[in-house]
Amino acid sequence: MNRITRVVRLHLTNPWTTIILPWMIMGIILLGNLAIWAIVLANTPDADIADVREGLGYSGASTYIFVYIMVVAVQAISVTFPFALGYGVTRRDYYLGTALTFVGLSAMFSIGLTILAAIEDATNGWGLGGRMFTTFYYGDQWFQRLFIYFAAFMFFFSIGMAAASIWVRWKANGLIGFFVGLGVIVIGGAALLTVTQNWPAFGAFFANAGFVGSFAWSLVVSAVAAVGGFFVLRRATPKS
Repeated sequence: MNRITRVVRLHLTNPWTTIILPWMIMGIILLGNLAIWAIVLANTPDADIADVREGLGYSGASTYIFVYIMVVAVQAISVTFPFALGYGVTRRDYYLGTALTFVGLSAMFSIGLTILAAIEDATNGWGLGGRMFTTFYYGDQWFQRLFIYFAAFMFFFSIGMAAASIWVRWKANGLIGFFVGLGVIVIGGAALLTVTQNWPAFGAFFANAGFVGSFAWSLVVSAVAAVGGFFVLRRATPKS
């Protein structure tokens, strides 16, 4: 456990990239949204204010942080893996420490976004009726939002871990093969649904599951990606 916590400390040695910068960018995006919302509302006739505020509820601005987190995962593993092995850390301990780090970061970011969502609710969209952290696909209750945030972070962290493991072991050729294979699976799945005319059933499955249920299913993908990344990384050899 001591070796695993050392890996956690290694990943958090520079909190600027993993903690501070994501929140700074999120704050800038929020300020930009507030400015846009204020300009739009200031130039909207009173009769149309209700419709405009309803439209402001459909925002994807907060989704930036999930993509950023995936990039963080890729960079963290590709940079620290050779360094950690050079100091005698086993691949197993390194991967467990990395996974523990990402679970902790997911929890931290999820709690932070849930708090921002509560503030957004309490202030009626920051006084402007806008929605950045409480859009419909995050659910209506705080515990739904907390779970959805956490599941989304774990999904992107896991995909980032798998991609980074492939990069460390096979470099660019491995990533090209990974994305080609992923493309084949996606296109093949779409073709199968089209041929069998099962698109309505596919949509009905996620409609019945709802947003919380759909994000719960994403944890299965996260687990597969995380386990697959471990089996790839356990045979990787760092190259200078």
